[in-house]
Amino acid sequence: MKILILAHRVPFPQNGGYSIVVCNTIRGLLRMGHEVSLLALNNKAGLDNCRPDDDIAEKLNYKIHRIDTTVTVLQVAANLLQKTSFNIDRYFDEDFEHLLITEVKTNNFDIIQFEGLQTTLYFDAVRKNSRARLIYRAHNIENQLWDRMSQQKIDPFKKAYLKMHARRIKNYELDVLNKFDALLVFTNEDKQTLANDGITIKINVLPLGVRLEQYQPNARLTEFPSLFFLGSLDWLPNREGMEWFLENFHKEIATGELMTRLYVAGNDIPDVFDDYEALGKIFIQGEVDDAMEFVNSKAIMIVPLLTSGGMRVKMVEGMAMQKCIISTSLGAEGINYVNGRDLLIANTVPEFYKAIKRCISDENYCRKIGANARKLIEEQYDNDVITQKLVEFYNKCLQSPF
Repeated sequence: MKILILAHRVPFPQNGGYSIVVCNTIRGLLRMGHEVSLLALNNKAGLDNCRPDDDIAEKLNYKIHRIDTTVTVLQVAANLLQKTSFNIDRYFDEDFEHLLITEVKTNNFDIIQFEGLQTTLYFDAVRKNSRARLIYRAHNIENQLWDRMSQQKIDPFKKAYLKMHARRIKNYELDVLNKFDALLVFTNEDKQTLANDGITIKINVLPLGVRLEQYQPNARLTEFPSLFFLGSLDWLPNREGMEWFLENFHKEIATGELMTRLYVAGNDIPDVFDDYEALGKIFIQGEVDDAMEFVNSKAIMIVPLLTSGGMRVKMVEGMAMQKCIISTSLGAEGINYVNGRDLLIANTVPEFYKAIKRCISDENYCRKIGANARKLIEEQYDNDVITQKLVEFYNKCLQSPF
């Protein structure tokens, strides 16, 4: 099978949820003997010369196109008078469209998979120039994400502004997604949301997969008790979630009854987070050289997401590393967990406090939760198993008439 993957950001190195999902998909398809190509937009100068891992570099046909997605204040103001959202529109680039048209004309692809809503700006160009089945994979339900963020705002202007973008993105999603041959989502919740929004084509649920050989926990190197967060803080749901957590628990961790340390790590941490540091208690570390080494060295993972959707890759990775995880219900969407067995759910400040207090006082309890979490990932989220299901889905799409 000949497959083209379209990505709105470079999926290597694998240091974020999007890149991990896309790269694991590519790796799994290559391991099964399929011919895979990748066209990716790149809005970060430092990634111009990035290459995929050696095990896929020689097999993968990939091209990266530099794009400037920055938006000026004037453009933001002008967008208020338009019907579209600049959060999507800024990913359109004529040169990339020409590159894409050449690629689909030159190659007789069977499947072209669009990874995320930003790539759908190129749907019409692809449809006009290719007979491939066109698949869309939703990493998040974008309009739902913006709507949930608006609900967290008190300021009426910010609330109205976010709701405006949510409405515009929802209209765009409804228009473009119904043109695809099929849709993929990670969770049943996302499937239901799209169906309720008016998506009429078949929606298929397929969770993300992880390469279990990458996750080798070593409890002897784990600091107990310790709390940690790992994620990109340039993604607004992560940032708002951690701001909420730090505002509510900074005092208790720094000088109060929660006798533990907190470590915050990830890409693009805003400078204002430095203000949350507390000597010997709260550490704002920024990007770490080895994410799994960092995860292994800490005991209890927190996932305080208040506005999200889809399936959290870092959550699955933490479970694969046998971490005891305390998460909001939104943060755990898409995972077939049992609360209190595979992880702990906390949606309010008192619930988080109670869960943290219990975990930091009982190492054996944390290890039991972590062991159950690893077992669940082994049984349901192995990348080879997920890839096999993806190929079966592709074959069904190819057998269906246009």
